[in-house]
Amino acid sequence: MKTYKPTSKSRRQMTNIKYRDILTTSTPTKSLTHGFRRSVGRNSQGRITMRHKGGGHKRLFREVDFLYNKQDIPAKIKSIEYDPNRSAFIGLAVYKDGEKRYVILPKSVKPGDSFVVSEKAPLTAGNRLPLKNIPVGTFIYNIEIKPRGGAKIGRSAGIFAQVVANDKGYTNIKMPSSEVRRINENCFASIGTVSNEEHFLENYGKAGRSRWKGIRPTVRGSAMNPVDHPYGGGEGRQGRGTKRPKTMWGKVTGGRKTRSPKKYSNVFIVSRRKVGKKK
Repeated sequence: MKTYKPTSKSRRQMTNIKYRDILTTSTPTKSLTHGFRRSVGRNSQGRITMRHKGGGHKRLFREVDFLYNKQDIPAKIKSIEYDPNRSAFIGLAVYKDGEKRYVILPKSVKPGDSFVVSEKAPLTAGNRLPLKNIPVGTFIYNIEIKPRGGAKIGRSAGIFAQVVANDKGYTNIKMPSSEVRRINENCFASIGTVSNEEHFLENYGKAGRSRWKGIRPTVRGSAMNPVDHPYGGGEGRQGRGTKRPKTMWGKVTGGRKTRSPKKYSNVFIVSRRKVGKKK
């Protein structure tokens, strides 16, 4: 991590990743990028569905490959690049037939390293193979939920899941959240851990850096008036005054289960994630 001399109050706490030691290029491949408009917390009708999002620096979208539908064709990592739209590093993969694609990079992969998507691929970082061919205890990322459906699980910085068991056409996967889930054994997954594992240690240090990222300020409920929030009002600093924590609309937010009891994927969960004191 990169630290700074305390030339100001914000600099004292600020930490950053040493991108100069990791990244190999600063300009993305033009054919794999295009402009886009961020939703900034609004739905298709333009209404705010997620608060505290908006503004931020203009971004260029990188087309990252999650399908990995080029099987048995080796690819070589040409560069390691920064993607403003995700926490993990991405790499330009050049396949043997000449096609270029962006992929999420695993930890400890360098330019010049190669990977392959194959049912008989060796168990090395970056290679991609079906869950039924991955031994128990292996760390994986970029996991499919349905065969040929594209990677959906384990895509953010420093994340990995673990193969726990193989049984009756399914593979039990321990998620980063500690949940154990059954996934079809024909689904593909990549070997290794996602790159940029120091991402969670980053400290923005000042409010301005949050605004660059598109994060707007959050006002505490206890600082509001009673008409605006259940925690509002009172002389001086007051506690929340309610038995359970609530949202500004009065919905209980702590300790209440929100998952639908008849959700389609309930049958695939072997053990629920551990929360609170149990964790």
